[in-house]
Amino acid sequence: MARKVSFSALESRSARLRLKVRRRPYSGPSLARGVALLYRRNKTNGTWVLKASDGHGAYWTKAIALADDFDDDDGKAVLTFYQAQDAAKRLARGDDDGSGSPAPITVDRALNDYKTDLTARSANPYNAEWPRVHLTSVLLSKPVAMLAASELKKWRDGLLNTMAPSTINRLCGCICAALEQAAQHDKRIQNRNAWEIGLAGLPNAQQARNVILSDDTVRAFVGSAYGLDHQFGLLTDTLAVTGARPSQAARLRVEDLRDHPVRPKLMMPKSAKGGDRNRAEKKLERYSVPITMQLATKLRVAARGRADRAPLLLQANGSPWGDNPGAGYHRDVHKIVTAIGADPDATMYALRHSSIARMLLLNVPIRLVASLHNTSVAMIERTYSKYITEHGDGVSRNALLQLPVGDTVAALAS
Repeated sequence: MARKVSFSALESRSARLRLKVRRRPYSGPSLARGVALLYRRNKTNGTWVLKASDGHGAYWTKAIALADDFDDDDGKAVLTFYQAQDAAKRLARGDDDGSGSPAPITVDRALNDYKTDLTARSANPYNAEWPRVHLTSVLLSKPVAMLAASELKKWRDGLLNTMAPSTINRLCGCICAALEQAAQHDKRIQNRNAWEIGLAGLPNAQQARNVILSDDTVRAFVGSAYGLDHQFGLLTDTLAVTGARPSQAARLRVEDLRDHPVRPKLMMPKSAKGGDRNRAEKKLERYSVPITMQLATKLRVAARGRADRAPLLLQANGSPWGDNPGAGYHRDVHKIVTAIGADPDATMYALRHSSIARMLLLNVPIRLVASLHNTSVAMIERTYSKYITEHGDGVSRNALLQLPVGDTVAALAS
């Protein structure tokens, strides 16, 4: 039988009614390490309040039931002092609170649940893991129902010194998705405005440039990658030739190499981008992408003696690149960009942007460009049209009207 704690100031109805009515709860007994029972005196029935440590020097509180100040206890909504102790300890442990409701969902648990959901839908669990790197321990341990817009906004704005606004918006989007899922499963969470306001997208965040590199710079990029590590170079080479996203290339299998002696190609996995629930089916789909004879030869050597279903591209330690390949190479990309004197904003995605721009400038039909890069015509027109004029100067200059040299002014008849 659980040990009950005595506390004369709150034990009896008469003792509690001698207290003054006030908003701030009265301190009560300590029930366990980091767990205490508080009492708020109201004009009507008072309220039993749980106070629990978050394990990082802060506390969270939650009203758990009414006190039997004027009404008799019912074991659920109205509790005696000793019943409130049991309910508080169950809630602090994460057990059922006695009313059929589970313990409050913390941000940490919301991210865990979101990761489970992403995995079940064959989506990228990194979207639930990434926020943990940036969230504070206090925020992680706080119940979702107690989040305030002001604290989330303060945290979001504090990231401006460490990352680009567009990156912050993507990070906040991942957190919002986890919190929204928590709210859908726990109807006690009624504070959606906390993250809708506090984690709202930063303005002008989508104005970041899509870096487009010249062909010579792309060659230098790939060459430097091979200089750092052959396996990393092979991944970079594949991205430069195909224009695929890193997450797509990381899912290539040995059987996806179609090593034709004249027209080699890769059966590239689709990206499964978008918000529908059919990502698993999308990730199984492949589309044909032509590759050079040189790249086919390198890939053939890399695939030799390996099972058809084995990953085609591996890291230096022999492990797959995984769902978040950038985690394995982002420092190397920074070294390459610095070494070759490329645009400091260039990332691995610059190889994709450059591939799309190269094909457009060589008059490859935009519909084909879109298909080869697993995107849409509308997306290409919206994203790349403003860069084509900058990088297509040589092509467009050849089409300029050239007037004869010298004085060619003709007199007009009067």
